[in-house]
Amino acid sequence: MRVRGGRRALHRLVAHRRRALAAGLAVTAAALVAAGPHPGAGGQDTRRARGHPVADPVGERHGTRLVAAPVRIADAGTVRLLRPGDRVDVVATGERGAGDASVIARGVRVTKVPEPEADPAAGGALVVVSVPRATAHRLVGAGTTERLAVTLC
Repeated sequence: MRVRGGRRALHRLVAHRRRALAAGLAVTAAALVAAGPHPGAGGQDTRRARGHPVADPVGERHGTRLVAAPVRIADAGTVRLLRPGDRVDVVATGERGAGDASVIARGVRVTKVPEPEADPAAGGALVVVSVPRATAHRLVGAGTTERLAVTLC
């Protein structure tokens, strides 16, 4: 049995669905753009670039107070690679590099890289990182007994 005009009705139905879907997507996109954060509008977090995923490191969650912690890194050459704003992991090793390495701070932000000292006897180089107060205490403790290194994140 054959139905007259069945093929044409099917094409018309598919064409209307495509138009309805396209219109729905356009309205949704316009609503998302209108509701999204606007740079300079004083929104909740204007320092993030739009379109990038949100991934807060542990040290930047709301309610956590950050402090600037100076850390002496054993290898001065590694510190010369760092710039303010870089993310690093601070790793502690044994006094002479013996033993296991342990991560003291993960994904911390470098806030300042002071000029290297002229005195080679100082050993290593200084870098200032922004960390929670408890992590700063662990860094100070590890810096007195172990050699510290950094890895770029």
